Formats: sequence, C-alpha cells, structure tokens
Amino acid sequence: MALARPLDWHFHPFWSVAIAVLVAAYIWATRAPDRRPTRRQAGCFALAMVVLWAAVTWPLGDLAVRWSLMALVLQRLLLTLAVPPLLAAGTPRPLIDRLTRPAAVDAVLRLAVKPMLAVIVVTVVAVGTLTVGAVNLAAHSVLARTGIELLVLGSGLFLWAPVLSGLPGAARLSSLARGGYLIVQSIVPSFLSVVWIFARHSFYPPYDHHARFAGMTPLLDQQLAGFLAKLSTIAVLWTVAYVVMSRGQVLSGAEEDGAAEPLLWSDVEREIERANRRERRQGWREWRAPG
Repeated sequence: MALARPLDWHFHPFWSVAIAVLVAAYIWATRAPDRRPTRRQAGCFALAMVVLWAAVTWPLGDLAVRWSLMALVLQRLLLTLAVPPLLAAGTPRPLIDRLTRPAAVDAVLRLAVKPMLAVIVVTVVAVGTLTVGAVNLAAHSVLARTGIELLVLGSGLFLWAPVLSGLPGAARLSSLARGGYLIVQSIVPSFLSVVWIFARHSFYPPYDHHARFAGMTPLLDQQLAGFLAKLSTIAVLWTVAYVVMSRGQVLSGAEEDGAAEPLLWSDVEREIERANRRERRQGWREWRAPG
C-alpha cells in the first residue's frame, strides 16, 4: 500500500463481504421461533457488526496499517474487548447451543473456558501479533493482515469465554473467580505497553516515516499507544470485574438459600454428547487394539 494521505479512502473487499455474510447468516439462522432474538439481542449483534466494520475498514483499519500504532492498538482493543462480548450477547442461547455442538467446536469451547489457558492464549496472540516482524508483515501483505485480524478476534473469544454464562456444558466459575480472572487478563497480556511507554526510540518501521499522522512523531505515537493499551484494558476489564463481583455479593444470600443458578437442559445434553463421544473413541481404540 503506497503512502498517500492518512485519511485516503480504501475499499476492503474481504471484510465487506465477510460482514455482509455474517449479517445474512444471522438473519437466516434466527428465523426459527425458538431461535428468534429479542430486541436487545438483535441490537447487540448489530452493534457488534458496526464495531467490527469500524475496526477493520476505513479509516481505522487504514491508519493501523501504515500511519499510527495508536490506531493499531485501538483496532486490537475493539476486536478483543468489544466485538466478542457483543456477539455473545446478541446470539440467542439455542443458536449458541447449535453452533457449538460439532465435536471440533465443542473441543475448542472446552479449552477456551479454562482461565489459565485463556490467559496464555490471549497473551501469546497479543504479544506475538505486535512484534516488529508481525507488524511489518501486516503492513506489506493484505493476506497476512487479515489473518492477524482474525486471530486477534479469536483471542477475544478466548478472553471472554471463562466469564460468559451462556455457553453450554461450561464449568461455571464463582463471581470472585471470574473477577480475579479479568483482573489477571488486564495485567498480563498488556505488559508490552510498558515497554512502549518508556522506550527511547520507535520500534516499528511502518510508522517511522516523514509523513506523520496528526503531527505526532513515531516515538510519541508509540508512547501514547502504550498508555491507550494499558489504561483502556484496565478500565474495561476492571469495570466488568467489579460488576461481576458486586452482583455475586448481591446473589450470595440467594445461593446460600439454595437458589443458585439452575442447571439447564442444554448443559445436561452437552455432557451426554461428550460422554457418547468418549465411549465411541474408546470403542474405536479397543477395536483397533491388537489381539
């Protein structure tokens, strides 16, 4: 992509088609009466699509490629902190059950809801995709850039999976555990931002050129990106952690009285499906065993 002016418009064919397909698939999948979304769910899904479009297309997506590390950080924040929870809130529970039923998807789901693994995945993706090599590659290859954006979006699903209550067959963490997990997620993956804040020089060649965005030097842009990454992550995740733990304290009396969150049939059904898969795998291994 040749350098021109920061706000020059560019068409993004992949994401334009992908978002249109997602909207069409959502409308088609929610036609059935038992999967029809509420007004709030439809609004959350629509907002998720708007935020996704804003994150990966003009102007933010273009600024993130060659002009500003701050724009890249804002893009990553939207893809991890905003789009996944909005998608989850906008999808009816019966549709989530159906989408996660295939064995491969269910296997990923069982891993995603493990807090320690989620922290590792989010940290590896956050740091790995912001290395100098990864940013350089994304600046010169549309295919690599799109792949990285999809990877970051997937890491956002891992980030939120342990605290979502609508995933079938997922172990339900206590309110205190979910709040603590979110606090850990706000600190560990964003340690790179501290390096940006105290650095004495710019690390990223794609942003280190004479044509500047908003009059900022590459070093100032990098330092501000560090503050944006750290403060935004803490503000969002700590706020959610506070709400989760406060709600848990309000409900603690009801839980002590035996009014804990009820087990849904979809959870029981999912555990039965998993048990059947284990039995089939065991039977296959025994059939293949010699003698």
